[in-house]
Amino acid sequence: MVIPLNETDFLKRALAVYADSEAVVCGDQRLTYGELGQRVNRWAHMMSHLGLQKGDRVALLLQNDHRILDAFFGAPQLGAISMPLNFRLVTSDYEYILNHGEPKVLIVESGLESLIEPIRQKLTSIEHFILVREGSVAQDNEGDWLDYDSLLSEASPDPVPSIEVDENDVSALLYTSGTTGNPKGVMLTHRNLYLNAMNSIIEFGLQNTDTFMQNTAMFHCNGWGLPYAVVGMGAKYVVLKKFDPATVFELMAREQISLTCLAPTMIGMLLNHPQSLPDDLPRAMRVGTAGSAPPQALISALEERFGWQVIQVYGLTETSPFLTVSKLKPAMRDEKAEERYRVLTKSGYPMLGVELKVVDDRGEEVTPDGQQTGEVLARSNVVMAGYWQDPEATDQALDQGWFHTGDIATIDGDGYIELVDRKKDLIISGGENVSSIEVEGTLYKHPAVLEAAVIAVPDDQWGEAPKALVVLKTDAEATENDLVEFCRNNLAHYKCPKSVDFVDALPRTSTGKVQKVRLREKYWSEKSKRVQ
Repeated sequence: MVIPLNETDFLKRALAVYADSEAVVCGDQRLTYGELGQRVNRWAHMMSHLGLQKGDRVALLLQNDHRILDAFFGAPQLGAISMPLNFRLVTSDYEYILNHGEPKVLIVESGLESLIEPIRQKLTSIEHFILVREGSVAQDNEGDWLDYDSLLSEASPDPVPSIEVDENDVSALLYTSGTTGNPKGVMLTHRNLYLNAMNSIIEFGLQNTDTFMQNTAMFHCNGWGLPYAVVGMGAKYVVLKKFDPATVFELMAREQISLTCLAPTMIGMLLNHPQSLPDDLPRAMRVGTAGSAPPQALISALEERFGWQVIQVYGLTETSPFLTVSKLKPAMRDEKAEERYRVLTKSGYPMLGVELKVVDDRGEEVTPDGQQTGEVLARSNVVMAGYWQDPEATDQALDQGWFHTGDIATIDGDGYIELVDRKKDLIISGGENVSSIEVEGTLYKHPAVLEAAVIAVPDDQWGEAPKALVVLKTDAEATENDLVEFCRNNLAHYKCPKSVDFVDALPRTSTGKVQKVRLREKYWSEKSKRVQ
């Protein structure tokens, strides 16, 4: 008999082997795997009593919290679909997403219910509103919200009756950022999430002796799928509610973290943290990073200052999310440091079970010379089932069995792809293609630069030209001319910024990506006004 793949397998293994081992650390809460298993069972019974059935959606509006694990492992027991929501959105975003995804239950963290109350009467599908309170006493402004912890404690800790769940059934419904229109609901199946977790175990080298720290948002692609991988191996799972460099370093030292994931902007914040570091800060820690290619300067600084090994991965929400990993092949390990770091900035080679190709505008594969560019296409069991209630967008993204990522890259003779840009972010100046990623990587090498984003702006002579938006390090100084000349000394002149604006911060998405669409809007709208 073939047993369908289901995320509950990871928890079952942990319960069978590591029931008495510490499983979760979240603030003052510490749970063994046995205790986590009972919580998950209670969650499944709680939802079943509220009428949640196979195929129903349960939405989660929570910052990083151990209760998210209840849903990640409880929903698959019922064949229900979890909908983790970005907690940094505005009320109108939630109105669209919740009415589009039509969850039956909404679980909200205390303090965030103010985002839901103004639209509560407009949310026609939701039958139960549940609040996760910080304390045990209900507040006057919490109305008739059900209490999460009370409901959970009243439910049975015994396993729920098993139901038939196909591995190709949808397990998670994750909404994209919607920077070019309404957010799209990405349908990820049990099979998608299961195989992504297996690749995470392989590529991050997870073992039961590891302690993993969740820094990235757990709503984003189910925490990159790491919850399933970490639990499956019986490792310890440390949940950090809010990212703060001082807290991160303290927690890393106290819990002796051996593996974490950090967006490039988080890496920059840790490297530029002004306070002294704990004496017992772990070295030889593995750090997964994704979201945008980390500049070479960040990778080298992280390894040389802290002794941490950087493992870059590439993927999208639509691919569960991992497609590639960037590691040194055996023959590369004796290369000079500069060349090794150069390889590690690439997006990498395909993970197990992933097929990739880079194609030009005619759909033909580019020459693997590390120079010719094209769009990255992927075919794999981690590719989504499609977009929720959007067959047209699904057909556009999934063409003849290949998922079109919208990312522009090169591929070299060793099979490493290197992202050049998103299609929409590529700068075409005087007929020449300029990679904003390449220019940003150069700017990051300047000692005064903390963050940088390069965009296309209108140019009367060249059509469009590169412009840099730069955040300087605290107490550092640099002029526009300093940075332009620095780039001209390190890049072909046509790639260099024609202008530089200094800003206090760059707008970012909830996953740490710079919102270049917002940066571009200002300059292109100004051109439109001049034309009118």
